[in-house]
Amino acid sequence: MGQRKRTALEKNLSPQGASRAPAEISRVPNKKHNICMVSDFFFPNMGGVESHIYQLSQCLIENGHKVVIVTHAYGKRKGVRYLTNGLKVYYLPLQVMYNQTTATTCFHSLPLMRCVFVRERITIVHAHSSFSAMAHDALFHAKTMGLNTVFTDHSLFGFADLSSVLTNKLLTISLCDTNHIVCVSYTSKENTVLRAALNPEIVSVIPNAVDTTDFTPDPSQRQDDRITVVVVSRLVYRKGIDLLGGIIPELCLKHPDLHFLIGGEGPKRLVLEEVREKYQLHDRVRLLGALEHKNVRGVLVQGHIFLNTSLTEAFCMAIVEGASCGLQVVSTRVGGIPEVLPEDLITLCEPTVRSLCAGLEMVIARQRAGSVPSPASIHASVRNLYTWTNVTERTEKVYDRVSGEEVLPLDRRLRRLRAHCGPVAGSIFAFVAVLDFLFLLLLQWLVPDRIMDVALDATGPHAVWRQQPTSTDISKKQPTKTDISE
Repeated sequence: MGQRKRTALEKNLSPQGASRAPAEISRVPNKKHNICMVSDFFFPNMGGVESHIYQLSQCLIENGHKVVIVTHAYGKRKGVRYLTNGLKVYYLPLQVMYNQTTATTCFHSLPLMRCVFVRERITIVHAHSSFSAMAHDALFHAKTMGLNTVFTDHSLFGFADLSSVLTNKLLTISLCDTNHIVCVSYTSKENTVLRAALNPEIVSVIPNAVDTTDFTPDPSQRQDDRITVVVVSRLVYRKGIDLLGGIIPELCLKHPDLHFLIGGEGPKRLVLEEVREKYQLHDRVRLLGALEHKNVRGVLVQGHIFLNTSLTEAFCMAIVEGASCGLQVVSTRVGGIPEVLPEDLITLCEPTVRSLCAGLEMVIARQRAGSVPSPASIHASVRNLYTWTNVTERTEKVYDRVSGEEVLPLDRRLRRLRAHCGPVAGSIFAFVAVLDFLFLLLLQWLVPDRIMDVALDATGPHAVWRQQPTSTDISKKQPTKTDISE
């Protein structure tokens, strides 16, 4: 099943026809865009969304686009910061409510975001993550300002519990007039289309990517007298840490040479500490705590098997990183995971302790018999499966498509909200859209766009940072005392 979906992915989303719905995308050659990435989740916070935004932005900059990122302040990290290659990040002073997500009233962020969009001459607003309130705010304000919008959904949601019902309704409102939506797997696309009642033709599948040059195998780091199972994950419920707590004592009892190396932090760490204490496994279960991304490879190359116990996952980058380091991968068969790796590189199990134990024991037996592929051959197999260059090409096709599309005027937007989101929620948010538009008119009257300073471009075709000084400029500069002293 996973191989068939992956084949369809490569066929439909190849560089010749990537990132599009069935309708053709007319791409304007060498067209450059001013893009604003918006999400609550960005560095110094660590995670898959943060890494995706950063890597995609860097590749877009390399291709000549202008990219800025908007997120909320993290502690003392406020204001404007510049990252590698002139990537500008706005850390806005917005109040964090829960789990690094900002509180939203849909209005308090408009003055700040309008300032960024106008000063940076943004043409496309690209929001990330259904969990991010700032992303939904940015989509709402961008449509009010007449900007084209793109949204990337990185997660899967249910349909039954109260939180999912509320989140799905918010997503329906945010995406009903968004120009294009990107999902990271076909399972994620089906989930998003159903949750937000979307037309599948405006939803594209663009998988995540991994820089495999950062994840190379090193068998010399393994200990031959033991078999090491590596787990690198946030220690939270949806990552299946309760399953891991059931697996460890059962397999350690059967296999005296089995060790577990666990990297990550979260509220479920207590479960693993209790298991380790109860069964006296301190010498066989190591809890490394939170890991910086640069240290993940150093942990992976120590293992023989990579274990993923997630209960829900749209696209699991961790299993690609593990395979890239030459590990045998054992994972739960949930969400988009069956689409990620070829069947000969992954052992899929049901999300139960019994099934995962059976899968691990099968791989352990193959490991002892020496019938597993070498780490180098596994790395070679996954090296070119998911590259940021390919992801960037597909994303550029989406940008080229939406840049030629119409942004709905206010009257049609109000009709779309009421027709698409229901008579109650649609009417409420149509009223909010009118208030947002009136607030924008007030801000434009108080501080007209024409008197707002235009920011210097650090990236893009007119990037000041990349302009080389001419010989005339160099000759005009006179050495100062500071220059001489340095």
